[in-house]
Amino acid sequence: MQRALELARQGLGRTRPNPAVGAVVVRDCKIVGEGYHQKAGTPHAEIHALKAAGEMARGATLYVTLEPCCHYGRTPPCTEAIKAAGIRKVVIAMPDPNPKVAGEGIRQLKEAGIEVEVGVLAQEAGRLNEAFSKYITTGLPWVTMKVAMTLDGKIATRTGASRWITCEASRQKVHELRDTHDAVLVGIGTVLADDPLLTTRLPGGRDAVRVILDSSLRLPLNAKVINPSSPAPTWVATTDRAPVEKIKELERLGVEVLILPSERGRVSWAALLKTLGEREITSVLLEGGAEVNASALENGIVDRVIVFIAPKIFGGREAPGPVGGAGISRPDEAWRLEEVEVQPSGTDIMITGLVKKDST
Repeated sequence: MQRALELARQGLGRTRPNPAVGAVVVRDCKIVGEGYHQKAGTPHAEIHALKAAGEMARGATLYVTLEPCCHYGRTPPCTEAIKAAGIRKVVIAMPDPNPKVAGEGIRQLKEAGIEVEVGVLAQEAGRLNEAFSKYITTGLPWVTMKVAMTLDGKIATRTGASRWITCEASRQKVHELRDTHDAVLVGIGTVLADDPLLTTRLPGGRDAVRVILDSSLRLPLNAKVINPSSPAPTWVATTDRAPVEKIKELERLGVEVLILPSERGRVSWAALLKTLGEREITSVLLEGGAEVNASALENGIVDRVIVFIAPKIFGGREAPGPVGGAGISRPDEAWRLEEVEVQPSGTDIMITGLVKKDST
């Protein structure tokens, strides 16, 4: 199952709106076939593994990170292929949260006389597909907020300079995060201050959809996110305050402008996430500045937080921290993280955790 999870990770960021799934066929204690889901509309992991195993699949055990599908979608059901291949036993990490499956695949396999075991490395499989699980049950993308800051909690100096706070190893991890998310999202303030590309600089990496929050459409026409050298599209989320002529100019440059409802003069988070979900964006990496981060937290849309802390001290009363806004008035009102993990990242420290959604 560990090998199946390794295979599944190769599909992260590439299978939307489908989950990342890996499969391994084992016979006589040897792997005779393996595969992973590579792109929506193409064969699922089980089909790749069964094809690689060929006749060796008969009487073998199939390890798969997610319950096999049992319905016709863009591809035929995997349960039928498993039965046809003569698989003796199927070991499943976790049930499929998709309401179209949700245990039905397991039931069909058992009815066909196939032994089924569920729950092997379930926690790891759940973490792997946390974005898919949220998307398939709510229609909304999973949001990960990434922060890079100094030991004294600064994301820039008092002059606004921020390159580079973290070490090369941490910056590499950020590119890996971009590679495995469907979209990367920043506010217009970040674009105006840093003019980022928001691309993935990894060998064989892929660029996520670039989403810019820009309520009054201040995006410069020469901004690097309007980058013809990247195949990734750029979407600008704005409001009815956007000048019509500016919309046309951006559209001529290949930018897609999304005019969305506003709240307090800013793009509505609820409307934005709904729109992204409708466009089959299952995961978003939020790389915002202090105000965007505060707004996202206040609106309850952040699911996971990843913070890189560099052993540096900037100081300065005017130097910004990672979360702006009005802030809280009492410590017990803090946004809390659970399932917290702490690990080194080069010379930095990386802390990650889920945002606790209730007030207890």
